[in-house]
Amino acid sequence: MSTIDAATIDKIKDLVRKGIEPDTARTTGAPDEFWQQLRTTGTELWLDTGDIDAASQLWTAEMTALTTNNTLLNKEIQKGIYDDFVREAASILGDLDRRQKVSEIAFILNARHGLRLVQTFGGDVSVELHTDLADDLDGIVHYGRRFHEIEPEHFIVKVPLTATGLLGARKLREEGVRINFTLEFSARQNAVVAAAAMPNYCNVFLGRLNAYVKDNGLGTGVNVGEKATIASQNVVRELTAARSVPTKQIAASLRSGDQVAKLAGVDVFTMPTKVAQEAHETLQPDFASQVATNYEVELNPDVTESEVHIEKLWDVDETVRAFAQSLDENTPQSGEELAARAREMGLGDMFPQLSSTDLEEIAADGKIPRHERWKDRIEAGELAVDTLLNLAGLASFTEDQKALDDRIAGLI
Repeated sequence: MSTIDAATIDKIKDLVRKGIEPDTARTTGAPDEFWQQLRTTGTELWLDTGDIDAASQLWTAEMTALTTNNTLLNKEIQKGIYDDFVREAASILGDLDRRQKVSEIAFILNARHGLRLVQTFGGDVSVELHTDLADDLDGIVHYGRRFHEIEPEHFIVKVPLTATGLLGARKLREEGVRINFTLEFSARQNAVVAAAAMPNYCNVFLGRLNAYVKDNGLGTGVNVGEKATIASQNVVRELTAARSVPTKQIAASLRSGDQVAKLAGVDVFTMPTKVAQEAHETLQPDFASQVATNYEVELNPDVTESEVHIEKLWDVDETVRAFAQSLDENTPQSGEELAARAREMGLGDMFPQLSSTDLEEIAADGKIPRHERWKDRIEAGELAVDTLLNLAGLASFTEDQKALDDRIAGLI
Protein backbone atom coordinates (compact mmCIF):
# COMPACT_ATOMS: atom_id res chain seq x y z
CA MET A 1 0.00 0.00 0.00
CA SER A 2 1.19 3.53 -0.76
CA THR A 3 2.75 5.50 2.10
CA ILE A 4 2.65 8.91 0.44
CA ASP A 5 1.69 11.89 2.58
CA ALA A 6 -1.59 13.78 2.57
CA ALA A 7 -0.15 16.79 0.73
CA THR A 8 1.01 14.59 -2.15
CA ILE A 9 -2.35 12.83 -2.25
CA ASP A 10 -3.98 16.25 -2.67
CA LYS A 11 -1.60 17.10 -5.52
CA ILE A 12 -2.47 13.80 -7.20
CA LYS A 13 -6.18 14.55 -6.90
CA ASP A 14 -5.62 17.96 -8.51
CA LEU A 15 -3.59 16.40 -11.32
CA VAL A 16 -6.22 13.75 -12.04
CA ARG A 17 -8.98 16.33 -12.18
CA LYS A 18 -7.01 19.00 -14.09
CA GLY A 19 -8.99 20.30 -17.05
CA ILE A 20 -11.91 17.93 -16.48
CA GLU A 21 -15.43 18.92 -15.47
CA PRO A 22 -17.28 15.61 -14.87
CA ASP A 23 -20.73 17.21 -14.75
CA THR A 24 -20.39 18.65 -18.25
CA ALA A 25 -20.90 15.69 -20.58
CA ARG A 26 -20.01 16.19 -24.24
CA THR A 27 -21.89 13.14 -25.59
CA THR A 28 -25.39 12.88 -24.15
CA GLY A 29 -26.62 10.37 -26.73
CA ALA A 30 -29.83 10.42 -28.75
CA PRO A 31 -32.79 8.22 -27.77
CA ASP A 32 -32.93 4.83 -29.46
CA GLU A 33 -36.15 2.79 -29.70
CA PHE A 34 -34.31 -0.55 -29.65
CA TRP A 35 -32.63 0.16 -26.34
CA GLN A 36 -35.77 1.83 -24.99
CA GLN A 37 -37.67 -1.43 -25.44
CA LEU A 38 -34.96 -3.38 -23.64
CA ARG A 39 -35.01 -0.88 -20.78
CA THR A 40 -38.73 -1.61 -20.24
CA THR A 41 -37.75 -5.09 -18.98
CA GLY A 42 -35.82 -3.46 -16.12
CA THR A 43 -32.30 -3.82 -17.48
CA GLU A 44 -29.73 -1.04 -17.14
CA LEU A 45 -27.33 -0.74 -20.08
CA TRP A 46 -23.59 -0.29 -19.59
CA LEU A 47 -20.88 -0.38 -22.23
CA ASP A 48 -17.93 -2.62 -21.42
CA THR A 49 -15.04 -0.62 -22.87
CA GLY A 50 -12.48 2.03 -22.11
CA ASP A 51 -12.25 3.11 -25.75
CA ILE A 52 -13.85 6.56 -25.95
CA ASP A 53 -14.06 6.60 -29.75
CA ALA A 54 -15.69 3.16 -29.94
CA ALA A 55 -18.15 3.99 -27.17
CA SER A 56 -19.09 7.28 -28.85
CA GLN A 57 -20.35 5.38 -31.89
CA LEU A 58 -22.89 3.46 -29.77
CA TRP A 59 -23.76 5.62 -26.77
CA THR A 60 -27.46 6.46 -26.52
CA ALA A 61 -29.71 8.18 -24.02
CA GLU A 62 -30.69 4.78 -22.58
CA MET A 63 -27.14 3.91 -21.50
CA THR A 64 -26.11 4.87 -17.99
CA ALA A 65 -22.55 3.71 -17.35
CA LEU A 66 -19.30 2.28 -18.64
CA THR A 67 -17.06 -0.26 -17.01
CA THR A 68 -13.36 -0.79 -17.44
CA ASN A 69 -10.96 -3.34 -16.01
CA ASN A 70 -7.22 -3.96 -15.92
CA THR A 71 -7.32 -5.46 -19.43
CA LEU A 72 -9.35 -2.66 -21.01
CA LEU A 73 -7.36 0.09 -19.30
CA ASN A 74 -4.10 -1.52 -20.43
CA LYS A 75 -5.31 -1.38 -24.05
CA GLU A 76 -5.79 2.38 -23.74
CA ILE A 77 -2.48 3.01 -21.96
CA GLN A 78 -0.54 0.99 -24.55
CA LYS A 79 -1.72 3.45 -27.23
CA GLY A 80 0.72 5.98 -25.72
CA ILE A 81 -1.94 8.62 -25.14
CA TYR A 82 -0.93 9.04 -21.50
CA ASP A 83 2.86 8.90 -21.76
CA ASP A 84 3.38 12.60 -21.00
CA PHE A 85 0.81 12.41 -18.22
CA VAL A 86 2.75 9.51 -16.66
CA ARG A 87 5.92 11.60 -16.57
CA GLU A 88 4.03 14.48 -14.97
CA ALA A 89 2.63 12.16 -12.33
CA ALA A 90 6.10 10.76 -11.64
CA SER A 91 7.44 14.26 -10.97
CA ILE A 92 4.81 14.75 -8.25
CA LEU A 93 5.76 11.48 -6.57
CA GLY A 94 9.38 12.48 -6.14
CA ASP A 95 11.54 9.94 -4.32
CA LEU A 96 8.82 7.38 -3.64
CA ASP A 97 10.03 3.78 -3.89
CA ARG A 98 10.02 2.76 -7.58
CA ARG A 99 7.57 -0.12 -7.16
CA GLN A 100 5.20 2.05 -5.14
CA LYS A 101 5.58 4.82 -7.70
CA VAL A 102 4.50 2.47 -10.51
CA SER A 103 1.47 1.27 -8.52
CA GLU A 104 0.52 4.83 -7.63
CA ILE A 105 0.73 5.96 -11.24
CA ALA A 106 -1.42 2.97 -12.28
CA PHE A 107 -4.07 4.24 -9.85
CA ILE A 108 -3.71 7.77 -11.20
CA LEU A 109 -4.18 6.55 -14.77
CA ASN A 110 -7.25 4.53 -13.83
CA ALA A 111 -8.80 7.57 -12.16
CA ARG A 112 -7.83 9.94 -14.98
CA HIS A 113 -9.22 7.73 -17.73
CA GLY A 114 -12.34 7.10 -15.67
CA LEU A 115 -12.88 10.85 -15.32
CA ARG A 116 -12.48 11.30 -19.06
CA LEU A 117 -15.20 8.70 -19.61
CA VAL A 118 -17.45 10.50 -17.11
CA GLN A 119 -16.87 13.84 -18.79
CA THR A 120 -17.45 12.46 -22.27
CA PHE A 121 -20.62 10.47 -21.59
CA GLY A 122 -22.06 11.85 -18.35
CA GLY A 123 -22.66 8.39 -16.90
CA ASP A 124 -21.18 6.37 -14.08
CA VAL A 125 -17.86 4.57 -14.55
CA SER A 126 -16.52 1.49 -12.79
CA VAL A 127 -12.86 1.93 -11.90
CA GLU A 128 -10.65 -0.94 -10.81
CA LEU A 129 -8.05 -1.53 -8.12
CA HIS A 130 -4.50 -2.67 -8.86
CA THR A 131 -4.32 -6.46 -8.82
CA ASP A 132 -1.59 -6.31 -6.14
CA LEU A 133 -4.33 -5.22 -3.72
CA ALA A 134 -6.51 -8.32 -4.10
CA ASP A 135 -5.40 -9.68 -0.72
CA ASP A 136 -4.45 -6.37 0.92
CA LEU A 137 -7.27 -5.16 3.17
CA ASP A 138 -5.69 -1.81 4.04
CA GLY A 139 -4.81 -1.19 0.40
CA ILE A 140 -8.33 -1.95 -0.84
CA VAL A 141 -9.80 0.50 1.64
CA HIS A 142 -7.13 3.16 1.05
CA TYR A 143 -7.47 3.26 -2.73
CA GLY A 144 -11.23 2.74 -2.69
CA ARG A 145 -11.55 5.84 -0.54
CA ARG A 146 -9.32 7.82 -2.85
CA PHE A 147 -11.31 6.86 -5.95
CA HIS A 148 -14.43 8.00 -4.10
CA GLU A 149 -12.83 11.29 -3.04
CA ILE A 150 -11.82 12.05 -6.62
CA GLU A 151 -15.32 11.49 -8.06
CA PRO A 152 -17.99 10.52 -5.48
CA GLU A 153 -20.93 11.05 -7.82
CA HIS A 154 -19.87 8.92 -10.76
CA PHE A 155 -17.17 6.44 -9.75
CA ILE A 156 -18.09 2.88 -8.74
CA VAL A 157 -15.11 1.00 -7.30
CA LYS A 158 -14.53 -2.54 -8.53
CA VAL A 159 -13.29 -4.97 -5.88
CA PRO A 160 -12.39 -8.56 -6.85
CA LEU A 161 -13.76 -11.70 -5.23
CA THR A 162 -11.16 -12.79 -2.73
CA ALA A 163 -11.69 -13.48 0.96
CA THR A 164 -9.98 -10.17 1.71
CA GLY A 165 -11.91 -8.39 -1.04
CA LEU A 166 -15.18 -9.28 0.68
CA LEU A 167 -14.06 -7.52 3.83
CA GLY A 168 -12.55 -4.53 2.06
CA ALA A 169 -15.71 -3.96 0.04
CA ARG A 170 -17.84 -4.11 3.19
CA LYS A 171 -15.69 -1.48 4.92
CA LEU A 172 -15.99 0.80 1.90
CA ARG A 173 -19.75 0.30 1.67
CA GLU A 174 -20.07 1.25 5.34
CA GLU A 175 -18.39 4.53 4.40
CA GLY A 176 -20.79 5.15 1.51
CA VAL A 177 -18.46 4.15 -1.33
CA ARG A 178 -20.31 2.51 -4.20
CA ILE A 179 -18.96 -0.95 -5.02
CA ASN A 180 -19.11 -3.12 -8.12
CA PHE A 181 -17.97 -6.51 -6.81
CA THR A 182 -16.30 -8.45 -9.59
CA LEU A 183 -14.98 -11.81 -10.80
CA GLU A 184 -17.91 -13.95 -9.66
CA PHE A 185 -19.10 -16.96 -11.65
CA SER A 186 -22.03 -18.46 -9.74
CA ALA A 187 -25.17 -17.84 -7.74
CA ARG A 188 -23.58 -19.30 -4.62
CA GLN A 189 -20.61 -16.94 -4.84
CA ASN A 190 -22.98 -14.01 -5.12
CA ALA A 191 -25.06 -15.20 -2.17
CA VAL A 192 -21.88 -14.91 -0.13
CA VAL A 193 -20.94 -11.60 -1.76
CA ALA A 194 -24.36 -10.08 -1.08
CA ALA A 195 -24.21 -11.06 2.59
CA ALA A 196 -20.58 -10.28 3.33
CA ALA A 197 -19.75 -7.29 1.12
CA MET A 198 -23.21 -5.73 0.61
CA PRO A 199 -22.12 -4.20 -2.71
CA ASN A 200 -24.20 -2.07 -5.04
CA TYR A 201 -23.49 -4.52 -7.86
CA CYS A 202 -22.29 -8.10 -8.24
CA ASN A 203 -21.39 -10.01 -11.40
CA VAL A 204 -21.55 -13.29 -13.24
CA PHE A 205 -18.99 -13.51 -16.05
CA LEU A 206 -21.27 -15.70 -18.06
CA GLY A 207 -19.31 -16.01 -21.30
CA ARG A 208 -16.43 -17.76 -19.55
CA LEU A 209 -18.84 -20.26 -18.02
CA ASN A 210 -20.11 -21.23 -21.46
CA ALA A 211 -16.53 -21.38 -22.73
CA TYR A 212 -15.38 -23.62 -19.84
CA VAL A 213 -17.92 -26.28 -20.73
CA LYS A 214 -17.43 -26.00 -24.48
CA ASP A 215 -13.64 -25.63 -24.61
CA ASN A 216 -13.11 -28.54 -22.25
CA GLY A 217 -15.34 -30.86 -24.28
CA LEU A 218 -17.91 -31.23 -21.50
CA GLY A 219 -20.88 -30.11 -23.59
CA THR A 220 -21.95 -27.42 -26.03
CA GLY A 221 -21.75 -24.75 -23.31
CA VAL A 222 -25.14 -23.40 -24.37
CA ASN A 223 -27.07 -21.70 -21.54
CA VAL A 224 -24.52 -22.42 -18.79
CA GLY A 225 -23.76 -18.76 -18.12
CA GLU A 226 -27.33 -17.68 -18.75
CA LYS A 227 -28.70 -20.17 -16.22
CA ALA A 228 -26.12 -19.17 -13.61
CA THR A 229 -26.79 -15.46 -14.14
CA ILE A 230 -30.56 -15.75 -13.74
CA ALA A 231 -30.16 -17.96 -10.67
CA SER A 232 -27.80 -15.41 -9.17
CA GLN A 233 -30.18 -12.56 -9.99
CA ASN A 234 -33.00 -14.27 -8.13
CA VAL A 235 -31.04 -15.24 -5.03
CA VAL A 236 -29.43 -11.79 -4.75
CA ARG A 237 -32.83 -10.14 -5.01
CA GLU A 238 -34.16 -12.44 -2.31
CA LEU A 239 -31.27 -11.81 0.07
CA THR A 240 -31.05 -8.03 -0.35
CA ALA A 241 -34.64 -6.92 -1.08
CA ALA A 242 -35.15 -5.55 2.44
CA ARG A 243 -32.01 -3.42 2.39
CA SER A 244 -32.15 0.31 1.77
CA VAL A 245 -29.75 -0.29 -1.14
CA PRO A 246 -30.37 -3.76 -2.62
CA THR A 247 -27.56 -5.39 -4.58
CA LYS A 248 -28.09 -5.42 -8.34
CA GLN A 249 -27.00 -8.27 -10.58
CA ILE A 250 -24.76 -7.66 -13.60
CA ALA A 251 -24.74 -10.02 -16.56
CA ALA A 252 -21.09 -9.35 -17.18
CA SER A 253 -19.37 -8.96 -20.51
CA LEU A 254 -21.92 -10.52 -22.84
CA ARG A 255 -20.36 -12.54 -25.66
CA SER A 256 -23.05 -12.46 -28.35
CA GLY A 257 -26.02 -10.40 -29.44
CA ASP A 258 -28.55 -13.16 -28.75
CA GLN A 259 -27.69 -13.03 -25.03
CA VAL A 260 -29.24 -9.56 -24.94
CA ALA A 261 -32.64 -11.17 -25.54
CA LYS A 262 -31.98 -14.31 -23.48
CA LEU A 263 -31.11 -12.28 -20.39
CA ALA A 264 -33.54 -9.38 -20.74
CA GLY A 265 -34.72 -8.29 -17.32
CA VAL A 266 -31.45 -8.95 -15.49
CA ASP A 267 -30.62 -5.80 -13.54
CA VAL A 268 -27.60 -4.70 -15.59
CA PHE A 269 -25.84 -5.66 -18.82
CA THR A 270 -22.18 -4.82 -19.43
CA MET A 271 -21.84 -5.05 -23.19
CA PRO A 272 -18.64 -4.91 -25.23
CA THR A 273 -19.18 -2.57 -28.15
CA LYS A 274 -19.11 -5.44 -30.66
CA VAL A 275 -21.93 -7.24 -28.81
CA ALA A 276 -24.04 -4.10 -28.47
CA GLN A 277 -23.73 -3.44 -32.20
CA GLU A 278 -24.51 -7.07 -33.09
CA ALA A 279 -27.63 -7.08 -30.91
CA HIS A 280 -28.87 -3.83 -32.44
CA GLU A 281 -28.35 -5.14 -35.97
CA THR A 282 -29.79 -8.65 -35.55
CA LEU A 283 -32.54 -8.59 -32.90
CA GLN A 284 -36.10 -7.35 -33.02
CA PRO A 285 -37.01 -4.91 -30.21
CA ASP A 286 -39.75 -7.10 -28.76
CA PHE A 287 -38.04 -7.93 -25.48
CA ALA A 288 -39.65 -9.70 -22.53
CA SER A 289 -38.11 -10.33 -19.14
CA GLN A 290 -36.47 -13.75 -18.85
CA VAL A 291 -35.64 -13.71 -15.14
CA ALA A 292 -38.16 -16.51 -14.50
CA THR A 293 -36.74 -18.67 -17.28
CA ASN A 294 -35.01 -21.89 -16.24
CA TYR A 295 -32.65 -22.58 -19.11
CA GLU A 296 -31.68 -26.19 -19.76
CA VAL A 297 -28.02 -27.21 -19.74
CA GLU A 298 -26.79 -30.55 -21.07
CA LEU A 299 -23.43 -32.21 -20.60
CA ASN A 300 -22.06 -34.72 -23.07
CA PRO A 301 -23.23 -38.32 -22.48
CA ASP A 302 -19.76 -39.43 -21.38
CA VAL A 303 -19.48 -36.68 -18.73
CA THR A 304 -20.84 -37.42 -15.27
CA GLU A 305 -22.39 -34.69 -13.13
CA SER A 306 -20.09 -35.58 -10.23
CA GLU A 307 -17.07 -34.98 -12.45
CA VAL A 308 -18.08 -31.36 -13.03
CA HIS A 309 -20.54 -30.51 -10.22
CA ILE A 310 -22.02 -28.00 -12.63
CA GLU A 311 -25.02 -27.55 -10.34
CA LYS A 312 -22.84 -25.46 -8.03
CA LEU A 313 -23.04 -22.67 -10.59
CA TRP A 314 -26.75 -22.10 -9.94
CA ASP A 315 -27.79 -24.00 -6.81
CA VAL A 316 -27.53 -22.22 -3.46
CA ASP A 317 -27.86 -24.92 -0.82
CA GLU A 318 -28.35 -24.59 2.92
CA THR A 319 -24.63 -24.83 3.61
CA VAL A 320 -23.99 -21.77 1.44
CA ARG A 321 -26.90 -19.90 3.01
CA ALA A 322 -25.67 -20.68 6.52
CA PHE A 323 -22.18 -19.48 5.65
CA ALA A 324 -23.53 -16.29 4.08
CA GLN A 325 -25.69 -15.60 7.12
CA SER A 326 -22.73 -16.13 9.44
CA LEU A 327 -20.75 -13.51 7.52
CA ASP A 328 -23.60 -11.04 7.74
CA GLU A 329 -24.07 -11.54 11.47
CA ASN A 330 -20.45 -11.98 12.55
CA THR A 331 -18.01 -10.47 10.08
CA PRO A 332 -14.48 -11.94 10.21
CA GLN A 333 -11.56 -9.60 10.82
CA SER A 334 -9.30 -10.97 8.09
CA GLY A 335 -9.43 -12.83 4.82
CA GLU A 336 -7.64 -15.76 6.42
CA GLU A 337 -10.34 -15.98 9.09
CA LEU A 338 -13.10 -15.82 6.49
CA ALA A 339 -11.54 -18.57 4.36
CA ALA A 340 -10.99 -20.75 7.42
CA ARG A 341 -14.63 -20.37 8.41
CA ALA A 342 -15.72 -21.41 4.91
CA ARG A 343 -13.66 -24.58 5.18
CA GLU A 344 -14.97 -25.31 8.68
CA MET A 345 -18.55 -24.99 7.40
CA GLY A 346 -18.02 -27.42 4.51
CA LEU A 347 -17.21 -24.94 1.74
CA GLY A 348 -13.54 -25.64 1.22
CA ASP A 349 -14.03 -25.57 -2.54
CA MET A 350 -14.93 -21.86 -2.41
CA PHE A 351 -11.77 -20.73 -0.61
CA PRO A 352 -9.35 -23.64 -1.08
CA GLN A 353 -5.84 -23.90 0.25
CA LEU A 354 -3.70 -24.01 -2.89
CA SER A 355 0.03 -24.36 -3.36
CA SER A 356 2.14 -21.92 -5.35
CA THR A 357 2.40 -24.63 -8.02
CA ASP A 358 -1.41 -24.85 -8.20
CA LEU A 359 -1.67 -21.10 -8.72
CA GLU A 360 1.05 -21.14 -11.37
CA GLU A 361 -0.80 -23.87 -13.26
CA ILE A 362 -4.08 -21.97 -13.10
CA ALA A 363 -2.33 -18.88 -14.47
CA ALA A 364 -0.68 -20.93 -17.20
CA ASP A 365 -4.07 -22.25 -18.37
CA GLY A 366 -5.26 -18.72 -19.19
CA LYS A 367 -8.82 -17.44 -18.71
CA ILE A 368 -10.34 -20.90 -19.17
CA PRO A 369 -8.77 -23.55 -16.91
CA ARG A 370 -8.10 -27.04 -18.27
CA HIS A 371 -10.74 -29.24 -16.68
CA GLU A 372 -8.70 -32.42 -17.09
CA ARG A 373 -6.02 -31.00 -14.81
CA TRP A 374 -8.51 -30.32 -11.98
CA LYS A 375 -11.35 -32.80 -12.42
CA ASP A 376 -10.29 -35.21 -9.65
CA ARG A 377 -10.20 -32.38 -7.11
CA ILE A 378 -13.50 -31.00 -8.39
CA GLU A 379 -15.12 -34.40 -8.01
CA ALA A 380 -13.66 -34.71 -4.50
CA GLY A 381 -15.11 -31.34 -3.48
CA GLU A 382 -11.71 -29.69 -3.00
CA LEU A 383 -12.21 -27.26 -5.90
CA ALA A 384 -15.12 -26.01 -8.01
CA VAL A 385 -15.57 -24.58 -11.47
CA ASP A 386 -16.61 -21.15 -10.16
CA THR A 387 -13.54 -20.96 -7.92
CA LEU A 388 -11.19 -22.01 -10.73
CA LEU A 389 -12.59 -19.39 -13.07
CA ASN A 390 -12.33 -16.73 -10.37
CA LEU A 391 -8.66 -17.54 -9.79
CA ALA A 392 -7.96 -17.73 -13.52
CA GLY A 393 -9.66 -14.37 -14.04
CA LEU A 394 -7.59 -12.70 -11.36
CA ALA A 395 -4.42 -14.22 -12.84
CA SER A 396 -5.37 -12.91 -16.28
CA PHE A 397 -6.00 -9.40 -14.96
CA THR A 398 -2.68 -9.59 -13.11
CA GLU A 399 -0.88 -10.32 -16.39
CA ASP A 400 -2.48 -7.31 -18.08
CA GLN A 401 -1.76 -5.15 -15.03
CA LYS A 402 1.91 -6.14 -15.35
CA ALA A 403 1.92 -5.00 -18.97
CA LEU A 404 0.54 -1.63 -17.90
CA ASP A 405 3.02 -1.41 -15.03
CA ASP A 406 5.89 -2.23 -17.38
CA ARG A 407 4.95 0.64 -19.66
CA ILE A 408 4.83 3.00 -16.70
CA ALA A 409 8.21 1.77 -15.47
CA GLY A 410 9.71 2.34 -18.90
CA LEU A 411 8.56 5.96 -18.89
CA ILE A 412 9.83 6.97 -15.47
